[in-house]
Amino acid sequence: MYCCFHTCARNAIADFDQVPKGSRLERRYGLMIQPLELLIGLRYTRAKRRTHFISFISLTSMFGITVGVWALITVLSVMNGFERELKERILAVASHVTVTGQDGWLSNWEEVNKTIIAHPGVLSTAPFALGQGLVLKSNEVKGALIRGVNPELETQVSSLPGHMYRGSWSSLTAGSWGIILGSTLSWQLGASIGDKVTVVAPKGQITPAGLLPRLKRFTVVGIFELGMHEYDSGLALLHIEDAAKLLKTTGKVTGIRLKIGDLYDAPATRNSLAEILGNRYRVSDWTLEHVNFFRALKIERRVMFIILLLIVAVAAFNIVSTLIMVVTDKRPDVAILRTLGMGPFRVMMIFIIQGSLIGLVGTLAGGAIGILTAVNVETLVPWLENLFEIEFFPASVYVISDFPAELRWPDVYQITSVSFLLSVLATLYPAWRASRTDPAEVLRFE
Repeated sequence: MYCCFHTCARNAIADFDQVPKGSRLERRYGLMIQPLELLIGLRYTRAKRRTHFISFISLTSMFGITVGVWALITVLSVMNGFERELKERILAVASHVTVTGQDGWLSNWEEVNKTIIAHPGVLSTAPFALGQGLVLKSNEVKGALIRGVNPELETQVSSLPGHMYRGSWSSLTAGSWGIILGSTLSWQLGASIGDKVTVVAPKGQITPAGLLPRLKRFTVVGIFELGMHEYDSGLALLHIEDAAKLLKTTGKVTGIRLKIGDLYDAPATRNSLAEILGNRYRVSDWTLEHVNFFRALKIERRVMFIILLLIVAVAAFNIVSTLIMVVTDKRPDVAILRTLGMGPFRVMMIFIIQGSLIGLVGTLAGGAIGILTAVNVETLVPWLENLFEIEFFPASVYVISDFPAELRWPDVYQITSVSFLLSVLATLYPAWRASRTDPAEVLRFE
């Protein structure tokens, strides 16, 4: 039964061994003669009538690796997109770097601002006044964070003016007592453009009649919408001069907001400014103010990577079972190759090549599908929502209702490398078992 295989293998090995090392024949045809293990490994991957079940398990392993790599690339790209969107929306309100006084106020902020703007990493600055208060309309009362801003300077350090839902950012002028509300806050109050609302300051004023709350009526001139409940439901913007009169902080500001060229250089800029300004001022940046939030995103991303990598690991374990069955089925062939002089290492390479080929095809297929899905996910998800008439992330429940995606090539390289490495590692034990085949024991009864 094995005569034909025996003759072909013997002739191939004999021809390879008889080629003089360094000869012209070896230089010209070396690539055709040397990969005998590759030729046999590729041959073993082809299905025969008696090995259909083994081939089916091989296809299952390949499909599992494809699905795992596909899911990893797609999910991590979507998580990258969510992180980018959240970061942009947070930085629309928060500043890259913030300088405040130790007691919470800056009285000489113009001089401090000159020192700050001279720093080479700072692009622009804007003062702000911050306080808490109550916003009233009719019978509705809501607590809010009151922020006084300079509309002209604020556009240079924040993207909040670009998120106006109704009204105009330029309508916020000094002395006009205008106010800009978050979309959720305006909805809760029932306030629209042109309506009057009353703002109650946190500290009252002493009068002959006793302590009375300090309040002022404002006209709603704008409504912004960031898509983050924290800001849309709890932030109200005033002109900084109107805020100073309301909060009784004339000549003082809470701090100075800074914009830098690269937001990831914020820690270095913060440390540099802290050394220049000294201990009289407090310098912070967005990485400190939201450190727990972004740390939670990184942990979630790492855990998701590990969980989805288990899909690839399970498929790699299927490669182990596939090769063990192949080794059992091909023991006579391996015994013949051993009797013809093929060493244990070369026998191992036959089955390593076979298993690695399964992993390579699955990894490449999963990588290609994953890249295509990640690039087009923002188009695919709305199409699926319209097809099945469902909404995956309702806007009334989730902060971000769409599916932003950001494909990062380092993630693709890492995922494909780990997947292929797991596939190669899965081949080592079955290949080692094949190399330990005893020809005399196997061929005794053949």
